[in-house]
Amino acid sequence: MVYKTAGAEPLMMQPQIVFSGKGRLSAWRRSVALLWVALVALLTATPVRAAETSPEAKAVAAATAHAVPGFWDPRRRPERPDLSRLTMIRFLTEVDYPPFNFTGADGNPAGFNVDLARALCEEIKVTCTVQMRKFETLLDALASNRGDAIIASLAVTPQTRAKVDFTDPYYRTPARFVARKDAVMAEMRPEYLEGRKVGVIAGSAHEAYLKAMFTDAELHSYPNAEVLRAALKRGEVDFIFGDAISLAFWINGTDSENCCAFSGAPFLESRYFGEGVGIAVRKGNDTLRQALNWALFRLWEKGQYTDLWLRYFSVSPF
Repeated sequence: MVYKTAGAEPLMMQPQIVFSGKGRLSAWRRSVALLWVALVALLTATPVRAAETSPEAKAVAAATAHAVPGFWDPRRRPERPDLSRLTMIRFLTEVDYPPFNFTGADGNPAGFNVDLARALCEEIKVTCTVQMRKFETLLDALASNRGDAIIASLAVTPQTRAKVDFTDPYYRTPARFVARKDAVMAEMRPEYLEGRKVGVIAGSAHEAYLKAMFTDAELHSYPNAEVLRAALKRGEVDFIFGDAISLAFWINGTDSENCCAFSGAPFLESRYFGEGVGIAVRKGNDTLRQALNWALFRLWEKGQYTDLWLRYFSVSPF
């Protein structure tokens, strides 16, 4: 599950890192990020032999392996805001949610969200700190002015919007079908799945979507992701449907035993799969929100967001 919602727990202080947006990325921080990527690739990457993959599966894989999400409209270029009032940004992030947030080998915060925060500060040219706290305490910490912005895969929902303001989404979690490699399809339409067995986690938004949209499929509900994926490996179901980011890591990991691949394109209906993930700021802090929106667009426009995404997601969920 990649989108997260927040409750309340006693605050727990965690490691903090300070970096300046006025200079280039430091060599040791580059090394930590690259070490993480190399380690993930070494431990989880499993090569696919051509003989094990159908021509259609190859075509789908080639088209989607390095797809990078883009949520910014080039026709809606934001104007550069007045950044003179920003002297420091105190980012809050989560303790342990790899690859988005985790403690690096040096004991400092690391991960996709942390590297994105650093890149934003370099674009804005402001000094920043990143402090790790328990996820359940982040909203309270922001409200009590112990930080200025939350960058921790916090879902944009009506409940969170009531407490904070959000930047534009910087990623979303699509839903996708996965099939065994010899049964991958280029397109997944309701009529194509008539009578086909599709596995899904019971009570999930993905199950609700299938019940509403894929009414002729034969649904099989499972209690959790582990059991669901095992059912596909055994051939108990023809497809499974779920969170594409967690499925991407499974497909590229050792647990899948190189069995499976994405089938068809991603589904992004916000009614079922959420509005996305944004950076949260205190209500009414338009100065910071606008600065971050401008910097997000600039990172995407210059290709830095793409570079960062590909560093952490070797198999794209999109």
